[in-house]
Amino acid sequence: MQPWKTLERKLILHHSKWLSVEDHTLQLPDGTQIEQWPWIISPDYVNVVVQEIGGAFICFRQTKYAVEGISLAPVGGYLEPGEEPLACAKRELREELGCEAKEWIPLGSFPCDGNHGNGTAHLFYARGAEKTGEIFADDLEEQEIVRLTRSELRSALVNKEFKVLSWTTAVALALMCE
Repeated sequence: MQPWKTLERKLILHHSKWLSVEDHTLQLPDGTQIEQWPWIISPDYVNVVVQEIGGAFICFRQTKYAVEGISLAPVGGYLEPGEEPLACAKRELREELGCEAKEWIPLGSFPCDGNHGNGTAHLFYARGAEKTGEIFADDLEEQEIVRLTRSELRSALVNKEFKVLSWTTAVALALMCE
């Protein structure tokens, strides 16, 4: 199998640091060209499944603009320009929970849309987390911290209480680590 080739990129929208859109001209392995292939550029981000030293998993119960109702969510946030995913994950854990973790397990990095870009999710499992400072979260959503046992976390996953694909993926992968 051969990958597609990008022959040309043309910026058609630069909205902000959160969103740009390009038109790509592509060439398929058989030589066929496709014009005006939409490519979405949004920042890469991290999601971190956090387990405290005592074994409880820390999540947020929150609202999110694109999600109907209340959802459970892991720690997460966007990478700053030039920031490595693990450094971002550690920063987000400190900012959102005031914690540091003893062990970091990378769960993988996944494009959000296999055909049109839209950022990459970098997923981590932080074990042995403990409070080391204050919370400095800049989240706009209402949220509350919840602690779940492994069984409660698994039940929440099965009952679709994590309503965003990358959150669900991170939790499922973390639960497979034990």
